[in-house]
Amino acid sequence: MIIILKPGTTKEETGPIYKVLEEKGIIIQDIVGASTRMIGMAGDTSHIFEDSIMAFPCVERIMRVQESYKLAGRKFHPADTIVEVDGRKIGGGNFAVIAGPCSVESEDQILTIARDVKASGAVFMRGGAFKPRTSPYAFNGLGLDGLELLKIARQKTGLPVVTEIMSPEYLDVFAQDVDIIQIGARNMQNFSLLRQVGELGKPVLLKRGLSATIEELLMAAEYLLVSGSAQIILCERGIRTFETSTRNTLDLSAIPVLKAKTHLPVMIDPSHATGYWHLVEPMALAAVAAGCDGLIIEVHNRPEAALCDGAQSITPQIFQRLMVKIQKVRDVLYPAE
Repeated sequence: MIIILKPGTTKEETGPIYKVLEEKGIIIQDIVGASTRMIGMAGDTSHIFEDSIMAFPCVERIMRVQESYKLAGRKFHPADTIVEVDGRKIGGGNFAVIAGPCSVESEDQILTIARDVKASGAVFMRGGAFKPRTSPYAFNGLGLDGLELLKIARQKTGLPVVTEIMSPEYLDVFAQDVDIIQIGARNMQNFSLLRQVGELGKPVLLKRGLSATIEELLMAAEYLLVSGSAQIILCERGIRTFETSTRNTLDLSAIPVLKAKTHLPVMIDPSHATGYWHLVEPMALAAVAAGCDGLIIEVHNRPEAALCDGAQSITPQIFQRLMVKIQKVRDVLYPAE
C-alpha cells in the first residue's frame, strides 16, 4: 500500500500517520519523487482501513500494490537504488566490474590477480573463501584463511572485497571483514540466512537460484530488505534448462524485466552462466548492451592450474582486452552515463 500525499505536505503533518502505522507494526518508507511525496507500507496491511487514512488532511489518495515484493518493487521505490562502497557505485547509471578468481588459493595468487584486474579497470575484487561444491571431494575453499588473504589483497590494492557466505556461524566475521556479502545461487532461498545477513545492514550481492523464477529472486531480495539491508545487487548467473552445450543458460531477458520491476541494480555473471572462458566475452558484451549495471567475472592468472572453475576463467590479458571492448559498447549505447 502506498499513501500519496498532497503537494507541500510537511514532516510534521505526516507525524500522526506514522504513529498510527507504527502502532500496527507496519514497515514504513518515505518515497520522495520529483514532484510527489509518498509513504510506502509493507507488511500485513489487511487491517489498515483506507477511510481512516484518508481522514488525514494531507493525504491525497491511497494505492494498493499488487506485487508480493513490496520493498523491492518500483511502485514502492520508483528511483533506482545506488549501492555505494568506498566511493564505488553500482546502479542508477553507475557501471561496475567485479573480478577475481573463483577461489582464493594463495597470497601470491590473489594478490597478483587483484593487481592485474585493478589495472584493467575492475573496481571490486571477488574471491571465494568458502566454496559450495556439488562434490564433497572437490576443493571447498580455504575458509577463514582465505578471508585473511582477501584482506591482505584489499589492503595492498585498495579493492573492496566480494565473497560468499555459507553459514551463519561466520556472520560476525563477514560483518567486519567483507565489503559486499554474496549470497550464492544455492542459498538464494535459505530464508534464515537471508534474514540474518539482512540484519547486518551491509551491501549484498544476491545471485539467482539455479531454477528460480524472477519473482522468486525478488522475493528473496524482499527478505533482505525487510530485515534491514537497503543496498542489494541482484545477479543473473544462468539458470538450469534442458540445454547442455553451456554450463547454464544465461537469461539476458532478465535484465530488462528486472529493470522494469525493481529499483535494485542488476549484475550479470557470464562466467558461471556459460562455463567456458571463450563464451565469457560475447555474453559479457551482450549483457552490457542489454543494460546491466555491472559484471562479475572470474579471472585467474593460471586457469589451467586453478583449483576451482578454471575452464570458465579468463586470463588477466583477456580481461584487459574485454574491459576495453566493454567501454566501447557503453560509449556507443550509454554515452550520457
